[in-house]
Amino acid sequence: MKIEALSIPDVLLITPARHGDARGFFSESWNKERMAAASVTLDFVQDNHSMSADIGTVRGLHFQSPPHAQAKLVRCGRGRLFDVAVDIRKGSPTYGQWVGAELSFENGAQLLVPAGFLHGFSTREPDTEICYKCTDYYAPECDGAVRFDCPDIGIDWGLGDIEAKLSGKDAAAPVLADFDSPFVWEGTP
Repeated sequence: MKIEALSIPDVLLITPARHGDARGFFSESWNKERMAAASVTLDFVQDNHSMSADIGTVRGLHFQSPPHAQAKLVRCGRGRLFDVAVDIRKGSPTYGQWVGAELSFENGAQLLVPAGFLHGFSTREPDTEICYKCTDYYAPECDGAVRFDCPDIGIDWGLGDIEAKLSGKDAAAPVLADFDSPFVWEGTP
């Protein structure tokens, strides 16, 4: 399993090994013991799976606030997507910065999005499926969103001339400048 820290070191790109033959492949997408050996210790309690029919579907930027904050391990089950994490931990040296990675069925890569980050993705192929593990259960009272196209974040979603397809919740989300984050960075300066 290959584990890479991205430009925001708390966000990891994890690429499991694939063992294949003429029948297809086998891949171990999560192994708690191996991840703990790499200093990644998480207890996942819920798996989610969604499908987006159209290219240019954007879901996010979402978060779940304390006491039900969630870390997520995200992978693409079918198709191709651009996955994004935005640091919203007050006091963090990377507050408001984002990192992204292309996840696809072909590359098998996964993005580990810690609690304290916004998460979102845009689809790059029709009928794209996203599968992700969460460290806490869904709690509607803690569910929140920030606008995907905030100029103060500046994410390049790779949509080109395609207009983003959004839910009503995502279209009405506030921009980062109007958002009071419930997360605080616990690192040392």
